[in-house]
Amino acid sequence: MQDTSARETSAKSRHGILAAQGIEALTRSGAILPDTPYAADQIQPASLDLRLGAKVYRVRTSFLPGTRTVAACIEAFVLHAMDLTEGAVLETGCVYIAELQEHLALPADLAASANPKSSTGRIDVFTRVITDRGAAFDQVEAGYHGPLYAEISPRTFPVKVRTGSRLSQIRFRRGEPRLSDADLAGLHAVSPLVDAPAPTFQGGIGVSIDLSGFSGLVGYRARRHTGLVDVDAPGAHRTADFWEPLGADASRALILDPGQFYILASKEAVQVPPDYAAEMVPFDPLVGEFRVHYAGFFDPGFGFAAAGGSGARAVLEVRSRDVPFLLEDGQIVGRLVYERMIERPATLYGTGAGSNYQAQGLKLSKHFA
Repeated sequence: MQDTSARETSAKSRHGILAAQGIEALTRSGAILPDTPYAADQIQPASLDLRLGAKVYRVRTSFLPGTRTVAACIEAFVLHAMDLTEGAVLETGCVYIAELQEHLALPADLAASANPKSSTGRIDVFTRVITDRGAAFDQVEAGYHGPLYAEISPRTFPVKVRTGSRLSQIRFRRGEPRLSDADLAGLHAVSPLVDAPAPTFQGGIGVSIDLSGFSGLVGYRARRHTGLVDVDAPGAHRTADFWEPLGADASRALILDPGQFYILASKEAVQVPPDYAAEMVPFDPLVGEFRVHYAGFFDPGFGFAAAGGSGARAVLEVRSRDVPFLLEDGQIVGRLVYERMIERPATLYGTGAGSNYQAQGLKLSKHFA
């Protein structure tokens, strides 16, 4: 019995999210096959940015491949193809499928999941990764061998992309490393995950909305009929051309208009300890008919004081579904789930390149001056 227990404990200890050095090892072993060498900041502490390839296809419908390849689905639904080597504009209200430069040949015990990058979610570009014969978006089955594609659908702003643009990121996972609510409560007691006086633990840790104001603002509402956003041009766009600031008022409430896109922030400061990674649950029907987060990954070190992140808030990309919805200050709008890392990343979020949102408050994407 003791030997069995020891083996189970040892196996569980190998469960977790791969850190940057593990992603590098996967690449050296041929489990990740990039078409071209990685960019200098492409590997993050617990994820890999995925790059657009040479072509993107406008298709007439979103789809899941099921028993088919993505290429076969593109052939069935394509309206036209565009060359990305010189750049292309993706229009709002359209669905596109882009080839990605990274291919996978995963070992049988390793799976992956994908999410939009923070900068992608904050400009309301709905992006999901799909695989050949995939039955779910943003999920890569253990042992998958094949190409990766991105479904891209700009919702508010038209965007310019090109070969090498990075809209999505992928995490590699062995086993079931998610912390239970009891584990979360224990970790929070040792290393506070949020600065709430009495956080709730129910399928993750509750995150609430702050409508009291950040220097007089509670958030931003996206303007309609704007110019395009170049996803590879940080700081090149005037905030006033794309966003309407929302001032704080005595009601500490906000009615979400259906179809409108908002940038808001959490009331809690969030912390991800170095040996863990976190993800925001993007939609919880128990708290309302709205989506609170497109880009859900939080890397080890986010909000961690030793990595310069003290006081970091979760910025929320919010869109109401179908009907107006009232948000009130302090209302729980989402949950953070935490997972164990297999090993601590060599570089934490906030201490290396690409840490654009460390110690953030209410903050738009890096594209806006």
